[in-house]
Amino acid sequence: MTRESTASPLIFGGDAQSPRAALPVLPPLALYIHIPWCVRKCPYCDFNSHTASPVLPEEEYVDALLADLDQDLHAVYGRELSSIFFGGGTPSLFSAAALGRLLKGVEQRIPFAHDIEITLEANPGTFEQDKFVAYRKLGINRLSIGIQSFQQEKLQALGRIHNGDEAVRAAGMARQAGFDNFNLDLMHGLPDQSLDDALADLRTAMALKPTHLSWYQLTLEPNTVFWNQPPTLPEDDTLWDIQEAGQALLAEHGYVQYEVSAYALPGRPARHNLNYWSFGDFIGIGAGAHGKLSHPDGRIVRTWKTRLPKDYLNPAKSFKAGEKALANDEMPFEFLMNALRLTEGVESRLYPERTGMTLESLAEGRREAEQSGLLQVEPSRLVATTRGQLFLNDLLQKFLT
Repeated sequence: MTRESTASPLIFGGDAQSPRAALPVLPPLALYIHIPWCVRKCPYCDFNSHTASPVLPEEEYVDALLADLDQDLHAVYGRELSSIFFGGGTPSLFSAAALGRLLKGVEQRIPFAHDIEITLEANPGTFEQDKFVAYRKLGINRLSIGIQSFQQEKLQALGRIHNGDEAVRAAGMARQAGFDNFNLDLMHGLPDQSLDDALADLRTAMALKPTHLSWYQLTLEPNTVFWNQPPTLPEDDTLWDIQEAGQALLAEHGYVQYEVSAYALPGRPARHNLNYWSFGDFIGIGAGAHGKLSHPDGRIVRTWKTRLPKDYLNPAKSFKAGEKALANDEMPFEFLMNALRLTEGVESRLYPERTGMTLESLAEGRREAEQSGLLQVEPSRLVATTRGQLFLNDLLQKFLT
């Protein structure tokens, strides 16, 4: 899975206190589809991914996905999908026939916007020209390719199944298949990585002319091999040098940073992820998928599905593992943990529009954040300062009850 897709929001408890208005206009609606299988589990990966068997249960899983979607339809009647994101795992392990049947089934249930963005995550080790031509013919119009690095020793340390040459060829094959909009997913701060190593990866990536780059630091996450057996990572001073020099290099080549780890050519940000970050709605289907849906009466409900593929495919078990209606005092944090990741933040009016809460409910945290130099003093926008972007967790703490 690439870090471009972020479908597992944090969930906090709380009691409703201040009044919440009905939502006059519901936010845009997206669909996240989780395909949980990979050729091999990477040692840094904490996503819900599982090593694939020689034969994947494509037909059964597509049937389950559509049945899962059917159970969520009551909450979205009359709305259309603005984007779809196939995440994983490695969705490109599935055949075009299986994904085509799935997309047809989805469109029969929920209408597609005329300019819908449909993204598929893919890894270089799964690229076959004919398969990707077929994906493009299905209406999939954007790829997110999990490169991570172009250097063989770094790829081996990360447990990746491809090499640097395959990564370069994958981008070329994507263009040949008709994808003029694609993301490359790159990590920095890799084991024993130098500043020159990191910048070489960025230069190689930009030479392939992607429309979007996800460039983020490797972190050691609980319940991963790297957490239990930590590799030797660069010193903090090196990490800081990489971050500063990399951002300058990306800007020099026309890639605008619009989110903490997202850079795009003008007009090419990831529409699906912009929806997440601006507190839009999304249905989540598939093993371990998360969703968030707003209701006209002001209720906002987060859902999460059962994680293990064998349980998800078991007809005797429920797709839904749980759900939670957000309480009023959770709204500031829930909204801002996404919106403040955007380098330009969001217009202040979006908060009452998307939450049903008044701007006054942000007032105390906003004053503290402004006084701490973490939030810009800008009444019409909610936007972090440069320091606030660097210390985002500290900024968000101001809005936790």
